[in-house]
Amino acid sequence: MMDHKMKWLLFGGAVLLVLGLFVLGSRMMPTLKNQSAINQIKEAAVSQAEPVKQKKADLKNANLKHIYLAGGCFWGVEEYFSRVDGVVDAVSGYANGTSETTKYELISQTKHAETVHVTYDANKISLREVLLHYFRIIDPLSKNKQGNDHGVQYRTGVYYKDQADVETINKVFDEQKEKFKESLAVEKQPLKHFIKAEEYHQDYLKKNPNGYCHINVKQASYPVIDASKYKKPSDAEIKKKLSDEEYAVTQKNDTERAFSNRYWDKFDAGIYVDVVTGEPLFSSKDKFESGCGWPSFTRPISPDVATYKEDKSFNMTRTEVRSRIGNSHLGHVFTDGPKDKGGLRYCINSLAIRFIPKDQMESKGYGYLLDYV
Repeated sequence: MMDHKMKWLLFGGAVLLVLGLFVLGSRMMPTLKNQSAINQIKEAAVSQAEPVKQKKADLKNANLKHIYLAGGCFWGVEEYFSRVDGVVDAVSGYANGTSETTKYELISQTKHAETVHVTYDANKISLREVLLHYFRIIDPLSKNKQGNDHGVQYRTGVYYKDQADVETINKVFDEQKEKFKESLAVEKQPLKHFIKAEEYHQDYLKKNPNGYCHINVKQASYPVIDASKYKKPSDAEIKKKLSDEEYAVTQKNDTERAFSNRYWDKFDAGIYVDVVTGEPLFSSKDKFESGCGWPSFTRPISPDVATYKEDKSFNMTRTEVRSRIGNSHLGHVFTDGPKDKGGLRYCINSLAIRFIPKDQMESKGYGYLLDYV
């Protein structure tokens, strides 16, 4: 039988284990809560997206190209790309399985991937832009799983017919691999075959607006901001480029004074870019007078360009907003913004941004964003 001393040792060990788990849990809870808050902010930032009016396709003069994209359930992928300006057609089907024929009930056996055949006008949108849209809506590290869907038919993949596309595809894949610092789970192969899916799968979410979708298709309304166009200078270069006040705000998380900064009461048409890198961050279309004394926006110009971080400085818990490429401190985001615009207020330091008037956007390389101002 277990002696009295051993019982007490086991009891004490159990107590220490419970206490340890409690302390660990209590430390993790704020992180989990804040991550949940950040996810809610990201969701709200795209919730009020207005579809960009697509220009009617001029098929007579169009330069039609094709790419085949597997990104989990094809209902959402098809709907997303049907909303992207420059995409002429998006068709759901099955690709790169072990047989030349299949149907929905058999794809887990025939190893086909649910795939969308994207036809696009290369005069309006490049393959690179199409692929950047694609990587926006998938988890490239997840094997045989996207959203709640599991199985080989839900794997991710980029399948091509034109060998000339390989260079662009490889470059985008390399950039994504560098971004995530690990190998991608996304297939990259020539198209073996594409079998159009049954008619009830085509335009499924248009026929069933409340149907299942594992991605937020509203993201298609936001421009893809190509990260490769913008580079962060060295610290020495940043110091040379910026004023002392701009450096203090963007690099040292300082805050400028309210009501005495350059943009708090400016509402001219144009965009606001990162003062460090020039990456587009906000549009005048989303700027509003909040009464706080700093420039206020309801959302970024694209969900891709903002990153978020918990900030517990000054005995407060806030959500800090930083720029994607420059990692510049921009300000904070709060949930007391206009309810009809998603309820967010991005409170941004004027010293962290630079205004580009609408009539100068084309000459300064931002003409592709004119439809978003």
